[in-house]
Amino acid sequence: MSCLSSDARDRLYAELACAITTAGEARESLFLARLSLLLFEIVGDEAACRGALSDALTALPMPSLSIPAAAVTRPQTGAR
Repeated sequence: MSCLSSDARDRLYAELACAITTAGEARESLFLARLSLLLFEIVGDEAACRGALSDALTALPMPSLSIPAAAVTRPQTGAR
């Protein structure tokens, strides 16, 4: 399994946070479930996917540690 660089992980985390905000609170769980299934298909290894599920639950922070949606900045696209 290849590992992401720290910079790539940070960029993807920020994009994920923006995507979750875009999906909205009402569809957040559905978005995350759909994303997970799409990524599981790419991984193609049931044991590795089950391991990732378990790892994601380990030391899961409380929501109060998450940044509020209003604090998430979105990258600017194109000139205005």
